[in-house]
Amino acid sequence: MKIVACIKQVPDTEAEIKWDIPKGTLKRDGMDPITNPFDEFALEEALLTRENYDGDIIAISMGPEKANDVLRNALALTVNEVYRLTDDAFAGSDTYATAYVLAAAIKKIGDVDVVFCGKQSTDGNTGVVGAELAAILGYSQLTYVSKVRQFDAANKKVVVERAIEGGIEVVEAKLPAVISVIKGINEPRLPNLMGIRKASKIEIPAWNADDLGVDKSKLGYQSASTKVVEIAVPPPRGAGEILKGEIDDIANAITDKLIELKVIK
Repeated sequence: MKIVACIKQVPDTEAEIKWDIPKGTLKRDGMDPITNPFDEFALEEALLTRENYDGDIIAISMGPEKANDVLRNALALTVNEVYRLTDDAFAGSDTYATAYVLAAAIKKIGDVDVVFCGKQSTDGNTGVVGAELAAILGYSQLTYVSKVRQFDAANKKVVVERAIEGGIEVVEAKLPAVISVIKGINEPRLPNLMGIRKASKIEIPAWNADDLGVDKSKLGYQSASTKVVEIAVPPPRGAGEILKGEIDDIANAITDKLIELKVIK
């Protein structure tokens, strides 16, 4: 099988978040980057698939030179090949343009059986790139996958479990497919020291817009089909009230307050 893992470098959300208000985008300069946590589950699922069904894993990431770090981590985890998709024309691209570029890279790789990605990124939280990617490629779309039950490479089929409200949905789909996975589908492994040292010496290939054959007029901030029209920081919460006394008195006080706020009648 030929397996592609889409991984992304995102700002560490534990740090202070800064915004470019006019453009509605994050100011990434000076922010500590990490691998998108959801993509760690996608990469691990790609590794497990290779272990169970053989094949090669190709990891791709769209971003500036700093994105090489997430690709080196993938190499340290024994991914076979990596490619960084980078071009000034990509800057400020929305989700559809991002999916368009990723799809072009997957087409360039060729003969791909399955694409793994995280259900969303922690910087945008849109959760739509996987679906858009499947639509552009014409692949089967499998979202919110909580378990991959079986691949049948000979018959070009895959069976997965999808997490839905109130239960689990079992779906069989044709390959090739784009599978976006949820947190907890597996336990992502860590690279060992030997893998890290080996990966640090490997040159990361880069593909630009011309290499991918994409239309630059469809890319970037100016060409985005979606725009962030407003960014607002929620007001700080006021100080709470500590109730003291007997349990019955506290319960009555809470009930009276909820009635006052029209939460209950």
